[in-house]
Amino acid sequence: MTTQAAALPATDRPASTWTGWGQWLALATMTTDHLTRYVLPTGWELDWAGSSIGRVAFPLFAAMVAWHGLFNTRNPLRYARRILVIGLVAQLPYMMMPRASDAFLLNVCFTLALGLAWGAWLRDLLSRHRHDELGVAWVALGVAATLLVWYLAGNWVEYGHRGLMLIPLLMLAFHHLHGAGDALGERLLAVALATPVLVVAGLMNSSDMAKSFTVATCLAVLWLAAGAHRLTPSVPSAMPRRLWLAWYPGHFMLIAAWLWASGGLG
Repeated sequence: MTTQAAALPATDRPASTWTGWGQWLALATMTTDHLTRYVLPTGWELDWAGSSIGRVAFPLFAAMVAWHGLFNTRNPLRYARRILVIGLVAQLPYMMMPRASDAFLLNVCFTLALGLAWGAWLRDLLSRHRHDELGVAWVALGVAATLLVWYLAGNWVEYGHRGLMLIPLLMLAFHHLHGAGDALGERLLAVALATPVLVVAGLMNSSDMAKSFTVATCLAVLWLAAGAHRLTPSVPSAMPRRLWLAWYPGHFMLIAAWLWASGGLG
């Protein structure tokens, strides 16, 4: 089986200009979350920032990965491997962050990479079924195997089982929202397939504030897939590629160094 499906032709591909804004917003909200959680004194009472602004980061990262994996890359698995490399570099400083639990956990890049691989694999499986290359029994077996992997992997990655589900669900919703024509049935199907994204987003957090920001972020990216991507202007200053790739492990290294210097690592 191959997941090297060709990216959509340029004429059928939605504009990806919004991801330029998404990159800056994702890094800003993630860094805000981590600074308020690990660096700033608890006496400043800034927990609200992590439960609001900080909850934008993960669904936004997941949406950009799902978008590029669906529309812009010819090889989603190679894209997932690049994300995995970033996660491997970031894992050691990530493990140095103070946590309520001592349980081993893989950072969010593993969640994103595995979620993308899962979504691409399922997409390819269903495509081969539509082309009569695989029977229903083989498709069912393949889906069952991925669910077993999801069940096991969800205990070891950041954001857990729900985090792993988000990218495949976003890919499914993006595909139907972008491809829906004027027929009422197609539009209703697209809305129905977007609903699980919002349900999972709402279940990912405990507080009402965190739920609201996560669901609102998912609503925004679903709206983009439904056609608003055409309205998004280009970002005035594109993020340098090296900065984009280095920020996640780099900011954890800086935080770890700060915690060590200030005695926060005990």
